[in-house]
Amino acid sequence: VPLVESGGGSVQAGESLKLSCSPSERTVGDYHMGWFRQVPGKGREYVGGISWIGRNTHYAESVKGRFTIARDDAENTLSLQMNNLKPEDTAVYYCAAAPPKGYGDYTVPKPDEFTSWGQGTQVTVSS
Repeated sequence: VPLVESGGGSVQAGESLKLSCSPSERTVGDYHMGWFRQVPGKGREYVGGISWIGRNTHYAESVKGRFTIARDDAENTLSLQMNNLKPEDTAVYYCAAAPPKGYGDYTVPKPDEFTSWGQGTQVTVSS
């Protein structure tokens, strides 16, 4: 499913930023959704995810307590609220989607189960 991110930018350490993602086809409620990030020269890092039913969430330890993933079905939007940003959060952030395995699949997928990706949006945090 094609995904489109928005909301990246440059901020100072300690500030907040909110990213958004919308699928250009289907709806966010049809998939498990997630966020990843990548810096030059390194692999893509899992940030967190939200299940398609129940809105169960899971976060990487590096962002737990600072980042929040939410899904607005009415607006057909996935968001990543990032608070207390640190310079090490600087990266290109990607929205991702994973098809549920079945109606009873309430579990946030493992990082390697995400199959669709957005084009990415740059987040830069200065100290």
